[in-house]
Amino acid sequence: MATLTMVAVVSTFLSCTRSHIFEYEGDCEVYYDIRFKYDYNIKYADAFANEVRSLALYIFDEDDILFEKIVATDKEELSKEDFHIRLGLPAGEYTLLAWGGLGEEESFDMLADEEIGKTSIEQMQVRMQRTYDEGKAYRDKDLAPLFHGMMKLKVVSEPGTYKRTMSLMKNTNVVRVVLHEMSGHAMDIESFAFEITDHSGLYDYDNTRLDDEVITYKPWYIEEIYADFDEPSTRSTNINAVMAEFTIGRMMATESPILRVLNSQTGEQILRLPLAEYMLLIKGNYHKEMGDQEYLDRQDEYSLTLFLDGGEWMSTQIVINGWRVVINDTGLN
Repeated sequence: MATLTMVAVVSTFLSCTRSHIFEYEGDCEVYYDIRFKYDYNIKYADAFANEVRSLALYIFDEDDILFEKIVATDKEELSKEDFHIRLGLPAGEYTLLAWGGLGEEESFDMLADEEIGKTSIEQMQVRMQRTYDEGKAYRDKDLAPLFHGMMKLKVVSEPGTYKRTMSLMKNTNVVRVVLHEMSGHAMDIESFAFEITDHSGLYDYDNTRLDDEVITYKPWYIEEIYADFDEPSTRSTNINAVMAEFTIGRMMATESPILRVLNSQTGEQILRLPLAEYMLLIKGNYHKEMGDQEYLDRQDEYSLTLFLDGGEWMSTQIVINGWRVVINDTGLN
């Protein structure tokens, strides 16, 4: 009887190791290697290694209660092509939630206390940090890139190492606004005030935007631009412009952020643009089948050139991401 028992044990061990001999190191454990990609962008190219600088992975059990938390902050490790997080979990159904960029450069905070066995997935909301002036919220600093991902994971009991990949979405957007004076007159950087207003500071666990207060974004970088050209066909041989750079949160097609440029001396509004509506004007032929929200979520950098003539906005044309857009209906200003 002892001999038969020993044979049974040895047979079990051999069948266990051979069934996954190419997938793991010979033990009978269950592992899940979770890899990450950021290809939900306009080029459909995986930019995870180049852009994600920190990552927090939260594992929730079948009751949506926090089971485990793993944080990766080593930028060198994150930039490796084979970066992954290995999970050893009991068999069952799980939900994996990832936030990239939390805790960096005072940009975003997790509102939950993140207690194992207590925190529910519904509590995992992320809030953009902001400053207050007379009760009004504003943001005048660059935002660290914020990424979100979520997926279901069914863990089996059969030994082996299984590979799964989670796709991430980027929430933050860089917006560059250039005011170009067509008359050739010099522009004083102190003469203009730029702002973008939106409700983009609070995200639910599934990355939907929640009701939040109005946030005014102010440029975190601004400069005067000069260039000279020897082109007789152009109206002016020199270019004088002012550029303002913002970083804002996730842009929604149904609730457009508003860009305003003001005369800083008089407070007079020079121009007003609903950003999302104007950005969607340049989806073009290659992206015409893409939904509006998908386009806004995939695109993460926007450059607008707005033309002035003697300080007055020429509202008939705008250059967006290199595309010249001729505006026939100027009622949006």
